[in-house]
Amino acid sequence: MTIPNIIGCRLRLLSATFLFTLAHLVCVAQENPDIETFTVNGVSFNMVKVHGGTFTMGATEEQQKEALDNEFPAHQQTVGDYLIGETEVTQELWEAVMGYNPSQYKSPQHPVECIRYVDCESFFFKLNFFTRRNFRLPTEAEWEYAARGGNKAGVTKYAGADNIDSIAWYCNNSGNVPHDVKTKAPNELGIYDMSGNVDEWCVDAYHFYLQAAPSEGTRNVVRVRRGGGFLDFPSHLRVSDRRGSPELLWHNDIGLRLAE
Repeated sequence: MTIPNIIGCRLRLLSATFLFTLAHLVCVAQENPDIETFTVNGVSFNMVKVHGGTFTMGATEEQQKEALDNEFPAHQQTVGDYLIGETEVTQELWEAVMGYNPSQYKSPQHPVECIRYVDCESFFFKLNFFTRRNFRLPTEAEWEYAARGGNKAGVTKYAGADNIDSIAWYCNNSGNVPHDVKTKAPNELGIYDMSGNVDEWCVDAYHFYLQAAPSEGTRNVVRVRRGGGFLDFPSHLRVSDRRGSPELLWHNDIGLRLAE
């Protein structure tokens, strides 16, 4: 075979390989139209597109036997389209962005924990520098809408099911330690661990629904936490359960989830 023929064969092979790869990528994109993947310093993470809508937030009928005063009244809430993390922020991603790992229970695919609200602000500043995006914490309404399954929502007590063991790590099955993300079933939107594993900060200042929100200028504002963690009883893993903690508080079952 002459040299030109050899070169021609190799070019055709490379072309075929490229087309196969391109076709495969297009196929994946078509199968997951609502997932965007980002990579920072070699670490990839997925964001799920949530199509906005109006939903009933708070102590809905399936929650009311266990609902606390701060979940009332149930009320209509509207959110626009947004992205939310497929998983909680992992220790691997946090370290790729921040250069250190504050977690007590260290493992790359565990959710990062021991995170204060103010630490989240530093993380987003650096993450957005690397990605040229506008990642942030979810609002409380965005968090609950996504946890309930968005426009695919069923009527369940927890995020994706009434069977808590199928979707969550909590005090009765965790062994009192966090676990790798994506090791329990997702909810209707394909989002993991919105009930359990670690509690998640929201951007909102904490207040009862019928009260005015405190001023953002207040020192050490109390912020909303959602989802419950590996140390919590099932009642704190319900989609309407809500708690508040000061911005400077850290604990080994508090982490975060991205939104944009």
